[in-house]
Amino acid sequence: MLSKGFPLLFWVFLVHLAGIYLYTRGFLLTRLALPDISTCTPESCPFPPSYNKAVILIIDSLRFDFISPNPPHPPSLYHHHVLSLPAELTRLEPEHSLLLNSFPDPPTTTLQRIKALTTGSLPTFVDMGSNFGGSSILEDTIIGQLLARGKNLAFMGDDTWMTVFPDSFNQSWPFDSFHVEDLHTVDLGVIKHLFPLLHENAQNRSWDLIVGHFLGVDHVGHRMGPESPVMKTKLLQMDNVLREVVDAMDDDTLLILLGDHGMDSKGDHGGDGVLETSAGLWFYGKGRPLVNPKVTIPDQYKTYRTYPGSTVPHRHVQQIDLLPSLSLLMGLPIPFNNLGSIIPELFWLEDTGETFKKALGANALQIRQYLDTYRASSAGQELDDAWDRLQNMWNVAQGSNGLDDDLKWSGLDLFTRLALSACRAIWAQFNMTLIILGLILLAVGTIAAWSLYSKLGSLRDDWDTWGQAVTRECLQWSGIGSTVGLIAYLPTAHLKVAGILDCVIFGAFFASSVALIHATRSSLVQTVTQSIRFWSVPIPLILHTIAFMSNSFILWEDRLTTFLLLSSIVPFVLTGITAPTSRLRYRILGFSALFAVSLRLIGISTVCREEQQPYCEVTFFASSAITAPPALILAVSIPFAVGLPFIVNRFLRISQSDKGIAAILLPWILPSLLLQASVAWILEWVDVVGFLGPSWTPILRAVRTSLGWLSLGGVILIATSLWYHVTLCIEVKTREQGEKREVTVIGFANLFGSSFLMFWLISFVLVYIATQLTGQVILCLGAITLLSFLEVVDSVRDVRGMNLAFASATPSQILEPEAMQGTLSTLGVTFAEITPLALLGVHLYYGTGHQATIPSLQWKAAFVFTGKMYKPFAIPPLLLNTFGAFILPALAVPLLALWNTAPLPHPTASHAARRLGVKAGLGIMVYYGWLLIGSAVSSAWLRRHLMVWKVFAPRFMLAASSLLAVDLAVLLAVGVGMGRVEKALERLLGAMPSMNSKAKMQ
Repeated sequence: MLSKGFPLLFWVFLVHLAGIYLYTRGFLLTRLALPDISTCTPESCPFPPSYNKAVILIIDSLRFDFISPNPPHPPSLYHHHVLSLPAELTRLEPEHSLLLNSFPDPPTTTLQRIKALTTGSLPTFVDMGSNFGGSSILEDTIIGQLLARGKNLAFMGDDTWMTVFPDSFNQSWPFDSFHVEDLHTVDLGVIKHLFPLLHENAQNRSWDLIVGHFLGVDHVGHRMGPESPVMKTKLLQMDNVLREVVDAMDDDTLLILLGDHGMDSKGDHGGDGVLETSAGLWFYGKGRPLVNPKVTIPDQYKTYRTYPGSTVPHRHVQQIDLLPSLSLLMGLPIPFNNLGSIIPELFWLEDTGETFKKALGANALQIRQYLDTYRASSAGQELDDAWDRLQNMWNVAQGSNGLDDDLKWSGLDLFTRLALSACRAIWAQFNMTLIILGLILLAVGTIAAWSLYSKLGSLRDDWDTWGQAVTRECLQWSGIGSTVGLIAYLPTAHLKVAGILDCVIFGAFFASSVALIHATRSSLVQTVTQSIRFWSVPIPLILHTIAFMSNSFILWEDRLTTFLLLSSIVPFVLTGITAPTSRLRYRILGFSALFAVSLRLIGISTVCREEQQPYCEVTFFASSAITAPPALILAVSIPFAVGLPFIVNRFLRISQSDKGIAAILLPWILPSLLLQASVAWILEWVDVVGFLGPSWTPILRAVRTSLGWLSLGGVILIATSLWYHVTLCIEVKTREQGEKREVTVIGFANLFGSSFLMFWLISFVLVYIATQLTGQVILCLGAITLLSFLEVVDSVRDVRGMNLAFASATPSQILEPEAMQGTLSTLGVTFAEITPLALLGVHLYYGTGHQATIPSLQWKAAFVFTGKMYKPFAIPPLLLNTFGAFILPALAVPLLALWNTAPLPHPTASHAARRLGVKAGLGIMVYYGWLLIGSAVSSAWLRRHLMVWKVFAPRFMLAASSLLAVDLAVLLAVGVGMGRVEKALERLLGAMPSMNSKAKMQ
């Protein structure tokens, strides 16, 4: 049974979804991949291959400092975390070895790096999402070039390669890439199949290229952090593998070792942090000189970069520079879409640099052909801003023949680098038409939702009939608007600024939003007029929304949210100070203090963005480099898990609502479920730190998986089933008194709120299961914060009711218990009451170890129910882990109307509770809708800001996803939670005692 008002909330959700769709279509664009294939000509293949065979070894997440000869870390850490062979051979055999620091373009996820390494192209910001659902590469690649020449290719390691090159390898041994907890299987598999190939007889050789992709270093980083002692063991293993490879390879083989990306201080990657975009790159040629250390290469062809913490700058290249360099070394044409530049050390073999000039000419010609083709494509206008500069640089280089040879070659080198810079910029281009349409729809839809929120505050018993009529009107205007959108598309189709679906969606929801604003215009005007008064202005929301124009606010939003939250409770405290009775005064001030203390404790937990250093200290984990929970959390996690249900029970005991289903769930079922979830994460910690040794890992994994499924099964099969069939938190006692029967209903005063709270607690357990230990403690504090605030709001309403009574000519009538129950209908749910719950969602998000950055995703949550990345079992807990902080306050927001509200004997109060529960849900949707508008406007306005992809775009993506999470949570709360409680109440009302019985409600 869906609660009344659900269709209106669902319409608001659809408007949000449509606005986000249009905006993201314009803001997060993807690049056009050209299908052209490079061919070998005297210009594109200027010299025979230097090497006929190559071995490419990728150590996933191999940071530059792991193989640097100039360690940036203190000696103790350097000793523990470095591959010794590359630095050793660079020092002892400088003509055979070249060690570089490479820059992998963000997003630093494996699939995007594989695409970049094989095509030489750049990813776009939204490409990261395909890391979990990649498809075959259709562009020109070095793999395709080798196959076209009849070369035999072998692969072993990360199975992502088989996703993008499913039919390209003659021999392949892929291994599961998402089994993060397995540190060795992939590496051992690579070793097992690599060395038999290397030891093959030259006459019977079955390969020309070997690609081996190790994953152990990456998994150690994700699981334990880069400073874990296990990292030393893993790097030592990789170092020994390298030594064996060098011993086994023949003189005609080129060895390339690289990291596809780096890892941040916690061992994660995906963003654009300096540690994530600093990956090692090492070339080694055993039989013949690879480089000529005696020649002097002009400085304009080389770039340097100082690694964080180091005082010594090191030679630095773009990671995609590997592709053109390797292609020419193996006698191949450079793949058509490449934007990388050749690495000069590999081609400047003589004093005159003739080999380098031929290679640079082939490189520049390939990039010129690519740009010309792109310019002639459907996306060619993207090059408009940079085309004149590119053309002038090319003309300068070409016009220098016979005049200044050095100017020509330096011009060509600058041309290749300018092309890369220009393309980085053009693939950050935006469709402003779609962006504006999305912003208009979000703004108009949010205003419509606000007007609907205002209307629900003034309606009374006829609100459901009115809602049905408005829903029909919205559907009618949606049909009209979609037709107008289709008509508007037809004459503008040739402009290709918006598709037919874009126009239809915009027209439908814009028209229905305007219709809703018109239908509720009187309430909207009245609300705006009232908000002119200073104390009615939603100041926290206004400050929160406009602050997204500042990158500093976004960077420190976790700290500033605490300030906004504490500020939002101030009006309630002031009411408490002036309360007419000491009991109300003590309740308001006492629960406000508990609210503030809980908020402060939540604020202690944090993970740090790169930009917050050195002013931030990680407290969510044991340290910035160790992903284990702090010792204090290990000590208090079990007490919190067991104690939270008893704390909730203590709150319910105030209104005698700890009966019925509460008497079953709180003392027995919920403590057991929470305890299982906490123990599972404690065992994860035991496994990570290796207390019991590696032999216990399979056992610990099995126990953790079992506990995860047991807790999930307990939530679904036991807790949910009990709540569905029992639902209400009441106890009915009967006593015969002669001919009459006395019926006592205990818990009736808070029947709405306590019954709905059980639904919320069941949802809380689902999020709790997917949350790491520190986050579990934070969620418990969040629950205490919520209950404290509900008691504050209830007491403040009593104060307001008393003030109304004292201002009335008949105060005794208003102060009657039945009349006090009806004050909710008069006083309503205010936006000031909704604001703290909305801010609590943001506060919990940061407190549970997240930031508005890609690397803050807690991938461990994906393995709660399984040791491998099975998407149906891995994605739901990851989503709950990430967005549970927003979901829980949104699920709880109807409690603002339901808490301490009895359904009988006051029908007005019952109707008001249901209506205002819908209003409260709508209010939190409005709050997050305005946050999205603020973030979207700032991202669009500052789209050329240096920090757009590092700060503004990720915050917009968080705002959009959190709004959708809040919308869905409200729909679940109103449609399922309130709906089920209403149905149970109908059954109760039908069974109420007859006139011959005496009913007593408590």
